[in-house]
Amino acid sequence: MTFKQKIHTHYLQLVQDRIDVFKDMIVALTEDSKNDAKGSAGDKHETALSMMHIEQEKLNRKLREVLDQKTVLDKIDATTIAETIIVGSLVKANGIYLYLSVALPKINVEGINIIALSPQSPLGNKLMGNQKGFTFEINGTKYLVENIE
Repeated sequence: MTFKQKIHTHYLQLVQDRIDVFKDMIVALTEDSKNDAKGSAGDKHETALSMMHIEQEKLNRKLREVLDQKTVLDKIDATTIAETIIVGSLVKANGIYLYLSVALPKINVEGINIIALSPQSPLGNKLMGNQKGFTFEINGTKYLVENIE
């Protein structure tokens, strides 16, 4: 497995773990509301159910966001190596590894920090479509694309 494939697999696992957590939280909240409905009546009960419903809507929204991230990751072929930077490219710029996919937390693979960023982000937008040797500046910092995988 290549370094890029390990990174891709790591991010897929991270997103799947988030999906599982949100689904578990939604199931637990649904169970709580069923149990609460059995023994309560009146205004307090209605308020509690309303609060649980609002929380469930928030969790469902977050779950949809993470499912969208997984959809983007699922479409990436981690074996593809392009001359120009595309979605799924692993870019080394100024010694920093950037994985153009979706905005996700920084990870560490084989002792190397990897930052996943969206092509729509300011940095991702600057990188898209460019090649090795491309230089650019963001917020006063000059960058050089050293390598593309």
